[in-house]
Amino acid sequence: MDIITGATGLLGNALIRELLNMGRDVKALVRKSSDTTCFNDCEVEKVYGDVLDSESLKKAFHGAEYIFHLASEISILPGQHKRLKEINIIGTDNVIKACFECRVKRLVYTSSIHAYKESKIGTIIDETLPFDPDNRMGEYNRTKARASIAVLEAASQGLDAVIVCPTGIMGPYDFKLSNMGSMFVEYRKGKQKIVVDGAFDFVDARDVAMGHILAAQKGVKGQSYILSGQKVTMEELMLMLKYATGIEVPKYKLPVWIAYPVAILTPIYYRVTGHKPMFTIYSLRTLRSNSFISHKKATEMLGYNPRPIRQTIEESIDWLKNCNLF
Repeated sequence: MDIITGATGLLGNALIRELLNMGRDVKALVRKSSDTTCFNDCEVEKVYGDVLDSESLKKAFHGAEYIFHLASEISILPGQHKRLKEINIIGTDNVIKACFECRVKRLVYTSSIHAYKESKIGTIIDETLPFDPDNRMGEYNRTKARASIAVLEAASQGLDAVIVCPTGIMGPYDFKLSNMGSMFVEYRKGKQKIVVDGAFDFVDARDVAMGHILAAQKGVKGQSYILSGQKVTMEELMLMLKYATGIEVPKYKLPVWIAYPVAILTPIYYRVTGHKPMFTIYSLRTLRSNSFISHKKATEMLGYNPRPIRQTIEESIDWLKNCNLF
């Protein structure tokens, strides 16, 4: 039996479907307030619990083989420190304790590429870099690093645990509309008017899901594996969206020297309008940071093989269209 925390998100939906396709018995840990219509079409059992409720985790994890801990708080806005610490650090600590007590076969923890120490542009980011709890990029990075370190410490104390570190996830089954999904919708509606110079590594959620399964099956206890895809500049991304949608690319390119002052003010706009945050200081720094990321270790040791990101974008657009999200 496999249990997934964070099951209602993009990655959770992809992982549920991959596990079910393999004939696995899957349970989704959800809160009673969670909207679970996203996997109504799947034969997955719902178990109620919360990563901040230790007793609910112990009850849910009883008899489990693999625990896939995906639940995470992600924020690119400032002022979210408390919630990030609660979910990403305390929640992971609770999962670790429940895994110990329930004697699960293996914990697969979903960290992030942002948990690693920053490196100079042009150098290769791989698993030789340490997790950095003092990362200057943002509180999200720091909390994911601290949680990753806690998992490594648990592994040294006897817990069979491995860590996977995805890059920028996109793909079908994006029912909640992630930041990337929201951008695809905006682009398809012709509302994407400006592009900012930068690049990042993007990966298909289905490939990341398979990377989790491979890590559960083949990963070495106490090891971390980067699940990256393909480095894509924002201009290249816009062109891929053009080919997938038939909509012309944005005409205007925002210079970096203007983008930073604008990004300082955008959190006010997002809070007032309620729109999903997309362009902030954090997201801008991410696009301007080093995105030379290697998945060599995962490929050689696990058999991880991500698909071309252009295929992901085309299939994402088709999925969004079929779900009437345009």
